[in-house]
Amino acid sequence: MRERQELVGAAFEGTDALVLVLGMDGRALAVNPAMTRATGWSEQELRERPFWELYVVPEDVAPAREDWARFVSDGVGYPVEGDWLDRCGGRRRISMQISVLHEAVGRPYAVVVVGVDVTEQRQREVVLRQRAQTDALTGVRNRAGLFEALTAQMAPGRGGGGGVLFCDVDGLKEVNDRLGHHAGDLVLVEVARRLRALTREGDVVARLGGDEFVVFCPGADEGRLAALAVRVHAALAEPLHTADGVLVMGASVGTALGRPGADPDEVLRSADERMYRMKTARRATRRR
Repeated sequence: MRERQELVGAAFEGTDALVLVLGMDGRALAVNPAMTRATGWSEQELRERPFWELYVVPEDVAPAREDWARFVSDGVGYPVEGDWLDRCGGRRRISMQISVLHEAVGRPYAVVVVGVDVTEQRQREVVLRQRAQTDALTGVRNRAGLFEALTAQMAPGRGGGGGVLFCDVDGLKEVNDRLGHHAGDLVLVEVARRLRALTREGDVVARLGGDEFVVFCPGADEGRLAALAVRVHAALAEPLHTADGVLVMGASVGTALGRPGADPDEVLRSADERMYRMKTARRATRRR
């Protein structure tokens, strides 16, 4: 038994995991060295104040106290993740496994927190996610990134809907055929730049592929969409000056509104169909 206790003690002292045992008032009963090293808070300081007053970031204090009340009342722990502050104000992302200890009669008397610093891991995940949702040529979102935004904003009860502007760049094939794909790429990059210059913070510019671009404006109404369509049409009609000469640009534009609960595919298809009708009408006008 003594050897077992010594082994448990050595594991508690030597692990890199952040381990602390909290009493029912949220103050520490026991803290391992990794916890004090990582946070800069001494064991005495952790004993004197509830954990939510020391290392929980301000925006997480209310949720942390709600979770704590649930642990104490239900007597059951579950994994949680949140940001912790060290005593110098540094912020780290911590993944925690929570376990509730019970007396013989079943009443909780302590809560064990085992935390792992996942800050770098989460940062890498963000970078990989951004890459997976970004069009490599233009730097705007790709189809996956667009549909994530559409799905979030049109989710029933959560999103506020928005407006979609579908844009098809005119004459890209001719540029590619005449000057090569490098010139066509310059056009696509410039289209993305001009579209971003016309949008507000929170709007999403995406390239679906080829010469098709989409602007998604969360919360937009018909008036704002119509005004944006006019500005986009005018901006993309401006010629692009390159080393290969002046490239004449242009675009056909279609719009559609998506209310909360709408199918993102249907909204995008509606804007695409309106764009196609506009393109067809323009071609017919040129032939006359």
